[in-house]
Amino acid sequence: MKIRDAKRKKLIEFFDEEASKRGKWQKKSNYYYKDINKLCDFLTYPGSNVLEIGCGTGDLLEFLRENNDCKCTGIDFSSKMIDIAKKRFAGKGDKKHNDIKFYKADAEDFNIPGQKEKFDVIILSDLIGVLPDIQKVLEHIKKYCKSGTRIIISFYNFLWEPILNISGKLKLTSKIMQENWLSVDDVNNLLALTGYDNIKKGTRLLLPKYIPLVSSFFNTYVARLPLIRRLCLYTYIVARPVDIEPRTEKSVSVIIAAMNEKGNIENAVLRTPKMGKSTEIIFVEGGSKDGTYEEIARVAKKYSGEEGKKRGISRIIYAKQDGKGKGDAVRKGFDLASGEILMILDADLTVPPEDLPKFYEAIASNKGEFINGTRLVYPMEDEAMRTLNLIGNKGFSMIFTWILDQRFKDTLCGTKVISKKNYERLKKNRKYFGDFDPFGDFDLIFGASKLNLKIIEVPIRYGARTYGTTNIQRFKHGWLLIQMSLFAMKKIKFK
Repeated sequence: MKIRDAKRKKLIEFFDEEASKRGKWQKKSNYYYKDINKLCDFLTYPGSNVLEIGCGTGDLLEFLRENNDCKCTGIDFSSKMIDIAKKRFAGKGDKKHNDIKFYKADAEDFNIPGQKEKFDVIILSDLIGVLPDIQKVLEHIKKYCKSGTRIIISFYNFLWEPILNISGKLKLTSKIMQENWLSVDDVNNLLALTGYDNIKKGTRLLLPKYIPLVSSFFNTYVARLPLIRRLCLYTYIVARPVDIEPRTEKSVSVIIAAMNEKGNIENAVLRTPKMGKSTEIIFVEGGSKDGTYEEIARVAKKYSGEEGKKRGISRIIYAKQDGKGKGDAVRKGFDLASGEILMILDADLTVPPEDLPKFYEAIASNKGEFINGTRLVYPMEDEAMRTLNLIGNKGFSMIFTWILDQRFKDTLCGTKVISKKNYERLKKNRKYFGDFDPFGDFDLIFGASKLNLKIIEVPIRYGARTYGTTNIQRFKHGWLLIQMSLFAMKKIKFK
């Protein structure tokens, strides 16, 4: 304990001494700090309630407040850093932006006066390298977490230790008071020990100094390449707390977009099991020519009331979609839904409705926040997926795993599950990507990734159709998928 207290005292003295020089060093390393700001801005959704631990003089919080309309609070154990921050920002709140609140406190045992609301985002930027007890800090901040809180941690790559030490001694950058040089595995281990889940990770800045054209090219494109990215200056991890809130049963809405699927409608109802507190089925019909809409109306009437309740169905509703494409139909179904959990079931029933409880269990137990089905684990029935489609799916799986920094084995499985609450957040944030996806799959995948939702996949057994023909046109839709991959690279990977 005495050793840890001595280290803490030494750190406070160091940062108190550095406080007056902070602005000077930030100007010298402006390119680096701009990148940290840009990263945190991308990982934080508008209007978030943000806490930064180790906030220094408050520059990152100022950026998030001004650029992303965040409500910001900062703590730091250096009284001189906090004094400078308070003087800089006192009274700068206006009708659009609140004042930033600053507190002098230790990361291991801080208490924010009057803070009843939990934070949406907690940032530890360039902090874990100097903490005497990282585990204790991660355990303590849970006090200010809810199930949807996201922890953003950035830390230097240990490969850069000699370069940073030399540049500090030569006064090219500020002195590095870095005692803990950690690998990603070290940080993941600490997160697991303290009850956090790693959602995504990445690396940034191959060239941390600004060289016109050169820095932009290397840091935007070259630094994202496999192997080379391991040489970047810093790593970031986005994590979430687990087991913060007790499990409760939720109501479920199963959305079925149907076009020319008359022969599958009644089976979709008969084979969908009851889940959670209640299960409703919502059909959205898309201009069929085989009498699908009329069949939906017949089935809805037959299984409403007592007959439906016997089968665990609280209600069946149906509507015609307004636009075109599955994405438009799914969005209409989501808007009509009253359930707390939203599920998509393809009307062709190639994903067995009997597998839906697996998806419910995954989201209700908080193992994931966006649940994606994968057809590429178990053997498929003959003719369930053509060879060319299978090759394409596996190829897009590798591409999207790389783009999103989260594992995706099957991007095109139609069964996807998200809570109504998170869908509403995704919907509000949809303007970032725009209306680009006729399928609906990628609107949800990209949106979930942008919100830093925990994405997991549930393996299902993919069957062959028993009625009708597929609406997928391999080459036309394959070209669209290539376009979406490029779009995702621009909007997510190369930001």
